[in-house]
Amino acid sequence: MVRIIYPDLLGADRGRDVLVGQLPAACGHGLTFCRAVYHTTPRGDVVPVAGGLDAGLPDICVRPDLRTLKPLPWEPGVAWCLGDSLDPLTGAPVAESPRALLRRVLDRAGEYVGDDGISVVVGPELEYFLCDASPAAASGWVPYGGATGNVYSAGRRGDPDGHLLRTLRLLGELGIGVIAGNHEFDGGQFEINLDHSEALDAADRAFFFKAAVKEAARHEGRLATFMAKPFNGLGGSGFHAHLSLVDADGRNVFDDPRAGGGLSATARHAVGGVLRHAPALTALLNPTVNSYKRFGPDTLAPWLIDWGFDNRSAMVRIPPERGAGTRLELRLGDASANPYLLVAGTVAAVLLGVRDKTEPPAALEGYGYDETSAARLPATLPAALDALEADEALTGLLGDGFVRAFLTYKRNEVERYQLAVTDWEFGEYAFLI
Repeated sequence: MVRIIYPDLLGADRGRDVLVGQLPAACGHGLTFCRAVYHTTPRGDVVPVAGGLDAGLPDICVRPDLRTLKPLPWEPGVAWCLGDSLDPLTGAPVAESPRALLRRVLDRAGEYVGDDGISVVVGPELEYFLCDASPAAASGWVPYGGATGNVYSAGRRGDPDGHLLRTLRLLGELGIGVIAGNHEFDGGQFEINLDHSEALDAADRAFFFKAAVKEAARHEGRLATFMAKPFNGLGGSGFHAHLSLVDADGRNVFDDPRAGGGLSATARHAVGGVLRHAPALTALLNPTVNSYKRFGPDTLAPWLIDWGFDNRSAMVRIPPERGAGTRLELRLGDASANPYLLVAGTVAAVLLGVRDKTEPPAALEGYGYDETSAARLPATLPAALDALEADEALTGLLGDGFVRAFLTYKRNEVERYQLAVTDWEFGEYAFLI
């Protein structure tokens, strides 16, 4: 069996299992899906995005990309691969396709940087919570393990059932460039790092990673969630991206030993571009209503639009390595971000900064939660969506078709949230008012 999967707007995997004997036919004419799969909410409702309901729920055609074929360690006799979503009449990529969006942005990198041989290198770094079922909890789930204080630890102290070792072995067999993992700050929270590679490959591997971790947890009878902040009183989960530019000779063009801080003008302009477009980027990198409950002072999640040298309280951190390891680390994203949209948005901001020679302000020194020192990021999803819509340079590079679909989809999420009565509201008001 071959499981052909592709990311929806949320970054969740959609797909179909195909018998191996039918694979040549699937590669020849593709697999048909309803286009509205891109417009479907986590609860199964269809959002009225243009080209879906209004067009009578037409098809898309998904063609397997057999270069991404990988056997699944937890499903004997099954391999999976990515599929590309195309218009069945024209053969053009579907505007809502996150993988196609990233390709479009990368195809223009040389134009913006002034070097056709340039490539973008990305290293993804993600956190997630593992949860155990609990009928006593309002949500039905509690953090696995429970113990706090085990940040940067390994072994059974914070992982009594050996989840991390088991998962790392499976991911190692899957061959997606996983390096290492550890217990994170809160009980049941883990971080796993992936190796760096060309940007599309890095996004593919991050997508595979999230799907694999969630599937492996289901085999344990548990829930792995990349939700930004799943529990009150606990921290959130991040999705950090390490990024650099490499020329045709393999030289890291962010590195310049003669310049201040060892950063080239290209690197400074890349940082400047990310800072300039940060309000709009927030909509792509923090894409849910829940995302904004992770932000705030003293959270080690960004709150202000700033940067610094080896400073984890800054939105953009410049790690201490130089030479081939010179890079920026964007700490803005949370774990719920779609890997393709996170990488595409970040790359677009970097390219704009390099093209426009955008200089960043002075680097942050010290602990970076003084709101008099830098502008604040959008504090809500509606504010972030408005910032994305207003950023004509960024949306022009991302493409109008994608941006319109994304804004419609996400504003529907905001509307549904604003109409929902939460447990907090009942507890706050019902017994006194």
